[in-house]
Amino acid sequence: MKRIVILCLEDETEVLDALMRDLTPFKKTMRIEAAESVDDARAVLAECEADGDPIGLILCDHLMPGVRGVDFLVELQKESKYAETRKVLITGQAGLEDTVRAVNNARLQHYIAKPWNADTLQEVVREQLTEFVIRNEEDLTPYISVLDGPRLLEAMAATGKDR
Repeated sequence: MKRIVILCLEDETEVLDALMRDLTPFKKTMRIEAAESVDDARAVLAECEADGDPIGLILCDHLMPGVRGVDFLVELQKESKYAETRKVLITGQAGLEDTVRAVNNARLQHYIAKPWNADTLQEVVREQLTEFVIRNEEDLTPYISVLDGPRLLEAMAATGKDR
């Protein structure tokens, strides 16, 4: 069975570990992958594609060695297979120009400032994945307990996605 992927892209090991820890409530239902560089992220994307697992959400730092997070998100948005992927920038150092470019050219859905609050991060992830699931999944039932259950039930009633 395919699993929706949450990709965490962060070059600082401690921060990446904290992200992974804070995403624990989603582990039963989602595939959570970590990458410490854009090259690592590209390898993860290729692996997920080979497995048939869609990328539902990318949580991405901005300041990294080599390719910056916003540049990577803009690059991904140009590929139709990632057009529906939800994108969240998690950074303390993206300037206004980079943030505006991410919103305009990468369809950035949310911005989280470092350091984040675990509850806030989980709520943003829940909100973004709920939107992804409603738009891309036929059967919403497996996600009711971990995502926004009332919203998923509402979508099921409105669209008949429970059949």
